[in-house]
Amino acid sequence: MDLTEKKQAEELVYDGTLLKIWRTKVILADGTETFREWINHPGASAVIPVFTGGDTLLVRQFRYPIGRETLEIPAGKLDPDETPLVCAARELSEETGLVGGELLKVGSVMTTPGFTNEVIHIFVCRDPLPGPAHPDEGEFVNGLRLSVDEVFQRIMEGRIQDGKTIIAFLFARAQGLL
Repeated sequence: MDLTEKKQAEELVYDGTLLKIWRTKVILADGTETFREWINHPGASAVIPVFTGGDTLLVRQFRYPIGRETLEIPAGKLDPDETPLVCAARELSEETGLVGGELLKVGSVMTTPGFTNEVIHIFVCRDPLPGPAHPDEGEFVNGLRLSVDEVFQRIMEGRIQDGKTIIAFLFARAQGLL
């Protein structure tokens, strides 16, 4: 059975700074009509910085939708015409001040394909060098240096719940980079 949903009509419901929300009328595999509401996202990159000796640096920030602080790897959205590699280096520098090092792509993940087309490209940066952080206007982050073992412990204890961070550490560990 072909499961493809066929677009009949589409309207832009919300045109925001970051997100665009669409309402699309589709024909399902059984011939019935329904609507899909979905978010068009430009994509993002995320980076695990890994220092000589194996420590990493996560960023702590307040996330409004969940009403609390999180501990995450540095990440951010792709700018127009920006490659995932360039975005990864830019976000690492902006949020942590770290520059240079060897950037290796370890995978990509569709965040929540039930309602968005967002893809996050995940990198490891080996041996980055310190520099001054320069977060975007209105972005407030604090760095926390931890051992990789401590990160995995916090994941298992539920103290780190950010999906991209968990997946990034699993990708990097499976590829022998942590």
